[in-house]
Amino acid sequence: MFELLATDPGSKARRGRLTTDHGVIETPVFMPVGTQATVKTVTPHELGELSAQIILANTYHLFIRPGLEVIQAAGGLHRFCSWSGPMLTDSGGFQVFSLAKLRKISEAGVQFQSHVDGANLFIGPREAVQIQRILGSDIIMAFDECPPWPAEEGAVRQAVERTLRWAEMCKEEHANLAPGRRNGRCCLGLCKGGATRICVGNVRSVWWPWICRVTPSVG
Repeated sequence: MFELLATDPGSKARRGRLTTDHGVIETPVFMPVGTQATVKTVTPHELGELSAQIILANTYHLFIRPGLEVIQAAGGLHRFCSWSGPMLTDSGGFQVFSLAKLRKISEAGVQFQSHVDGANLFIGPREAVQIQRILGSDIIMAFDECPPWPAEEGAVRQAVERTLRWAEMCKEEHANLAPGRRNGRCCLGLCKGGATRICVGNVRSVWWPWICRVTPSVG
């Protein structure tokens, strides 16, 4: 699925090629953000003219609005947003940070109060994978606890350790679901900034060689 094409001997820079059900991605790549399955002010046709190779959508927001039933009825996420290329879905882990006043974290996952209508909804590691598979993502992100920054070392370590436990559950859930073409081909673990050394070895020990490196909190 991923082919390493070249490396820079003077740095850690790499060039590669990632093949998905919906197309090939030449890396490194700029990924436009379409949180609710649309890149604001830019149509899918215009994205193609701009040579966009992949777009990002968000599990939490799509789960709330328009909801899985609507997207399924449309034939999946790609048809819903009229984008034929690869799509990556964020797990909802960012909302653990951004909606801190509207959520409660437990070992099982996160209980959210919808920012739209106040309804209660739960997303845990298994639920995040299930939702993303229903959406039809090409690249699924493991569910994580995104801590604020700055933060005490103990708080970051706690978030990292919980994220690693959730990673195991995400991998199990992804492996248990029927593969199905155009139904989520790869699932990425996360390496937390601020605790990189702890993360890398542990994520690799439970995961495929797919790791998403993130900043200590947000970019």
